[in-house]
Order: sequence, then C-alpha cells, then structure tokens
Amino acid sequence: MKPSILVAGFATRHVAMSAFAAGYRVYAVDHFRDQDLSWYTADTAGFEELGDLPGAIGEMIGRHPVDYAVLTSGAESLRPGVPICGTPPDKIRRFLDKLTMQNFFGELGVPTPALSPPGVYPAMLKPREGSGGWRNRVVFTRAEQEEWEKFFEYPDFIAQEVVEGLPSSVCCVSDGIRARAVAVNEQLLRGEESAAYGFSGSITPLDHPLAPRMMDIAEKIAGASGCVGTLGVDFVLGDAPRVIEVNPRFQATLDTVERATGVNLFSLHAGACRGRIPAERPKTTGVAARKILFAERETVIRTDLSKLGPIVADIPYPGTEVGEGRAIVSVLGWGKDRAGAMGMLDKHISAVLQYMG
Repeated sequence: MKPSILVAGFATRHVAMSAFAAGYRVYAVDHFRDQDLSWYTADTAGFEELGDLPGAIGEMIGRHPVDYAVLTSGAESLRPGVPICGTPPDKIRRFLDKLTMQNFFGELGVPTPALSPPGVYPAMLKPREGSGGWRNRVVFTRAEQEEWEKFFEYPDFIAQEVVEGLPSSVCCVSDGIRARAVAVNEQLLRGEESAAYGFSGSITPLDHPLAPRMMDIAEKIAGASGCVGTLGVDFVLGDAPRVIEVNPRFQATLDTVERATGVNLFSLHAGACRGRIPAERPKTTGVAARKILFAERETVIRTDLSKLGPIVADIPYPGTEVGEGRAIVSVLGWGKDRAGAMGMLDKHISAVLQYMG
C-alpha cells in the first residue's frame, strides 16, 4: 500500500491530481480549493494568507495519518512535522532568494542575465522572494523604478539587464546529485501592463534547435543544486539560452508535461526522492497546451464549469467571486503538433467563454 501524502501550498490541484493518478491517498491544504481538487483528495483545508498556512497544515496532520508532505508554492521552506517528500528546507532556501540564486549561477558558470548597477536602465526589477513573475517589471527611468518600489511596498529586489527572447523552461528530476531532464516547455506570459511577466500557461514540448542544449544546462544546474525530486529551470531563449531561475518544487507546467510525455511526474518525483531517476529523457508523443483565463473585471462565476470535463482544470465552484486580474480557470488543448494543440486550445477557450456567457 502506498503512503498517504499531504500536498500543501498556494495552488496544489496539479500535484494532487498527479499523486492520485499514481495511486496515493492524497490530502491537500490549498488557497483556492477548486472543484477538481476535491476529485483527487480525501480531504482538503483552506487558508487565506500565507501566514495561515502552517496552522492549516498542522490541523490537517492532526486530522489524518499523513506519511509524507509535498510542499509547493508558498510552503517550500516550512517544516510540517512529518517527513518531506522533496527538497529539505536547508537545501531549498537559496533558491527562494533571487540574489543568492544569481550567485549560485555565477559559481556554476552558467549563462544568465547580469545584475544591473544602480541607475542603469532599462532594467528588469524582480522582488528577491516570490514566484509567478507577476511583480517583475522592466523600468526605463529612476522615476519608474520608484513608482514600482512604492506600489509593491518597497520589497528587497534585484535589477538585471533586459534580455530579449522566448520564455521557456525545463522540467527535471534529481536525486540530489544526478539529474534528468523530462521536458522542455514554452512558457506563456500574460503580457498585460500590470503583470506582463506573470505566468499564464505552457506548451510542451518546445520544438527548438537549442532544446537539447537547454536540457544539458538544466541537468547541470539541477544536479548541482542539491534539490531532490522535481524542479524546474527557467530560461530566456534568444540566440543562446540564458538561465533565469530555479523553481525547487512541482512546476505549473505539470499538466502539459504529463500529457505530452505520458509520464506521471509524481511517480518520477517520488522515485527521485528514493534515489532513482530515469535512465533516459522521456520521449514526447504529441503537443499539449494550457492557458489560464483571467478576469477582466470583478465577476461572480455563475456556471458550473466542471461540466466541460477534460478541457478545463482549476475549476471554481459556482458562486465563486473572482477579483479583477485573478485567475478564473485553466483551459487545455492537445494535438500531434503545435499547430494542432493551439488550434484545439483556441476552440476550447471559445467554448468556455461562450458557456460562461
């Protein structure tokens, strides 16, 4: 009998789904608690602010016999009181700070955008802590930088040179020493002024001549990181791949990685935590795409999107209030090639929007 798993973090549906498909009994602590999270879990608990997360984890562990915890976004550095299936907090901490992560890339000698000296513009500003990229911003003047700092309440941040290219990533698994690339992904960004660099979806695989080189670099980084289980390495792909950051947890690309490769990523994660990684990089059997739809204004979800079945994920309950700019639902598409997957995705988005009215 497989162990019981607690998946905890800001958004956990994708991890819970993969663990359930791998045969585990799954519990979840999650901010959204979407409909489809309940399909894959024996019990869930919610939280509003990240400061409430440790208490919610403790409550869930008190209610159920939990063998292992899998920590996702917002929970990576916590000590849940049960063994962690994944990277321990002392190993993960350096990758939750973009400055120490930048120093790690420098020590490893991998190509990455350079830090910008104060007063040099344009510059890419990034809070040192936090994920999703929605607070990242390119500024062109000191006044724009001051406006950004004020808007986000003066966070500690780094400034990098601006590098043009295609946002992309490599999903890897590592046993803490060795690593294997699983898939190369194209990342979709929101492109809106207020959250231009926010993650909004993925396409797997990324068909590009430099994809093998990206896998080589990602395996070098993942193996040297000391991280255990699955992790992602983000790139900007121009005339050469440049490393942006390491995501030392399950990535938001999981849905498209699993559909395109046919592998169960949770099984690979659990195996890597026990010292087993795939002998070869998985082959892709098609192309998969996911796009997150965001609310253009404050709205209330009136329809039951679960009736749309396999074309949607992260499904809100009818009556859910969604603030302007917040995620509503994920829409999926797939096909034998990129054109086929994107064509299906567009049709599915139209169907979802029509169904919602």
